Amino acid sequence: MVRPRRLDLKKTLFVLPNAVTLAAVFCGFNAIRVAASPGAGTDEFYTAAILLLCSMFFDLMDGRVARLTKTQSAFGLQMDSLADVISFGVAPALLVYQWVLHRLPTWGVLASFSFIACAAIRLARFNVISSDETGQPTKPGKYIIGLPSPPASGILISLVVANHAVDGALGDPRYTVAIGIGTVALGLLMVSTVRFRSFKDLKLNLRTVILVLLVMASSAFVWQRFHAKFVLIWLLTCYVTIGVVETLRGLFLRSLGAKDPREVTDVH
Repeated sequence: MVRPRRLDLKKTLFVLPNAVTLAAVFCGFNAIRVAASPGAGTDEFYTAAILLLCSMFFDLMDGRVARLTKTQSAFGLQMDSLADVISFGVAPALLVYQWVLHRLPTWGVLASFSFIACAAIRLARFNVISSDETGQPTKPGKYIIGLPSPPASGILISLVVANHAVDGALGDPRYTVAIGIGTVALGLLMVSTVRFRSFKDLKLNLRTVILVLLVMASSAFVWQRFHAKFVLIWLLTCYVTIGVVETLRGLFLRSLGAKDPREVTDVH
């Protein structure tokens, strides 16, 4: 009598984080499909943006699922980056092009492509930095070199979401060049050496409490003064601003001969 093979629980658990990653890819693919559909307008762009927000949620969860089930792997790291190129590179770039940048036939294409190219370069660099000699993922550092692709694309996505809240006012032709410049700037930040916090070292102290209270108070003001859908733009802009300001502060300290305190922390 042939005994049935015992189920390898670890191999089964390995599927979970990758299934979550594929869910993010599915949302990214659908966002591309909706944004590129013939006659797409404000409502379709809003739907595509919501799909990309769902993709961001799944991207946030896959790493946590992998750590919870202890199934982190080199395969998962590579797959997550490939998924990010689709959901946080191609999809938001196509979305912003279909939304407003198509008005600039040549420069709009270049701006959108530059975002995709920078996202791909940034993710490839991250894979190299965050892997050991065997290709296995290493422990995340306290700082991330270059703006991560989810918050970079998140700013573009949140603009589309906010545009729906104000009946398409942000898509006015007078904002086209500004959005194009912003798209290129976000791409350049992704491939820059600016260090952004990963919040792995977040501790409950007076400085943290003050920062959290300031963010909450300012978010409440944005909510009341403009619209709830503008809060995400504000939060992501704050994150980018903090990283740029800290980098400029570090450059200033080095020019004075002092040491940047971030140089003694882990960086990925």
